[in-house]
Amino acid sequence: MRPQSSATEVANRSNLLLLIQLRWIAVVGQVFTILFVHFRLGIGLPMQEMGSVLALLAAINIASFLRYQRSPAVSNRELFSQLLLDVTALSAQLYLSGGALNPFISLFLLQVIIGAVLLAGSYAWALVVVATGCFVALSVFYRPIEIPHDGELAIASLHVQGLFICFLLVAVLLTYLIIRINGNLAARDARVAELRRQAVEEDHIVRIGLLASGAAHELGTPLATLSVIMNDWRRADGFASDPGLLEELEEAEAQLDRCKTIVSSILTSAGQTRGEGTVRTTVRTFFDDLIADWSRVGAARRLTYFNDFAPDQPMVSDLALRQVVFNLLDNALEASRRTITVTLLRDGDDVLATVSDDGPGFSPEVLESLGRPYVSTKGRPGAGLGLFLVSNVVRKLGGTLEAQNAGDGGGTTVVLRLPLASIAKGQ
Repeated sequence: MRPQSSATEVANRSNLLLLIQLRWIAVVGQVFTILFVHFRLGIGLPMQEMGSVLALLAAINIASFLRYQRSPAVSNRELFSQLLLDVTALSAQLYLSGGALNPFISLFLLQVIIGAVLLAGSYAWALVVVATGCFVALSVFYRPIEIPHDGELAIASLHVQGLFICFLLVAVLLTYLIIRINGNLAARDARVAELRRQAVEEDHIVRIGLLASGAAHELGTPLATLSVIMNDWRRADGFASDPGLLEELEEAEAQLDRCKTIVSSILTSAGQTRGEGTVRTTVRTFFDDLIADWSRVGAARRLTYFNDFAPDQPMVSDLALRQVVFNLLDNALEASRRTITVTLLRDGDDVLATVSDDGPGFSPEVLESLGRPYVSTKGRPGAGLGLFLVSNVVRKLGGTLEAQNAGDGGGTTVVLRLPLASIAKGQ
């Protein structure tokens, strides 16, 4: 289904609820109007027949509400059917109460205007034809009503009063209707814009994945060459006899191993949210091992880690999910002055991981556009892609990514929330 049509059907669902509300207003209004005309004005009306129409209309409205609760989307055809039911019920009531001579005949215009606003062109014109046909039919076929013989002037006065009430009713209902519909249409347009933005971002991710996989292939050979060179250096006399150089060499080898792991991850799962390389584990074990792996690159002295996730939960880890957390930690390490704090909690059915640093924090522009490509405070080409890719992986997993600055003291806290159901797939 196209994003546009999907958003339209979701908006139609909101409009169906609006029609249901208006129908209840119509039912209540008709009850009071019929009772007032029959008993207060003394105009004889077929109470039993008109009451049956109201009861049928109420039953239809209850069925429509149940339909509204069951379905996430409503088509134009269904809205058209709902308005046809309203036109039919109005025609029946007018037939029983004087036909085209009834001042409330103008309520057909309300149905036509609602159809013009809510329906596609063909359905709107079809409703115009139906309403016009009903008007013409009611000018010929109707049940006359008994009007007290108080003179022609009194009859004319009652007719004018009826016209005024009808005008006031149409004006109020149309104003309420248009305001509500404009709100529904605005929500639909916002949804369409968001779907289009997501489509553009996903296309961007595909292109990044293709470029990344190509780059990974190209980087494989130089990384392997560097690995061989470092092994030769380790056996050289100058390195073996110098503890300081040997320590630096070990750290460089650790960084090189990590680069090779990242390249392998790209080649395995470029462009995928849940790729290959999945491993069955638990939430606590996954984060413990991940933090331990990341700490081996030399950042352990700057990291404070709290794992308060309980009770533990089985999960499936993969390369993409590991890279999400690695990217958050790398960003915090780059921004921090002294320390990084990682906290893992369980919040109901969600995993809640927070990564805090004591850096300068994000600018308001970056906070507002968090996760958009190339939005970053780093000021270098390609900056901002990390959080962009993280945001999209998290979104596909049904999670959220939020960031906030700590305030005057500086620092940023990034909150990663993942539903346990999404990371437990395969259990």
